[in-house]
Amino acid sequence: MLYGQVREHLGKLFHELASQRESKILEGHLCVDHVHMLIRIPPKHSVSHVVGYVKGKSAIRVARDFMGRHRSFKGYHFWARGYFVSTVGIDEVVIREYIRNQEQNDRKSDQNRLF
Repeated sequence: MLYGQVREHLGKLFHELASQRESKILEGHLCVDHVHMLIRIPPKHSVSHVVGYVKGKSAIRVARDFMGRHRSFKGYHFWARGYFVSTVGIDEVVIREYIRNQEQNDRKSDQNRLF
């Protein structure tokens, strides 16, 4: 139930937070246990800064809006510590398609693991 509520809320929030760092989310897909995003980040901002900002601020908003926490966030973790980054050049179309079809790919992968 939380996933459905948070999912609707996070798309808009991710876009707002990225734009605050002069970045733009070009594609994205929120799965039950992970997120895929194609983000255009200007060279003057580091990838780690933008990703850290989006993860940190979104975790705080989820805690406030869905978990009833309004103050101390010490010891509270919503996102995993790490993330994967790859630069995109000529393969941007392939990456966009992968993100769009991520949920289908995950379902196929999960079904294959059952056997």
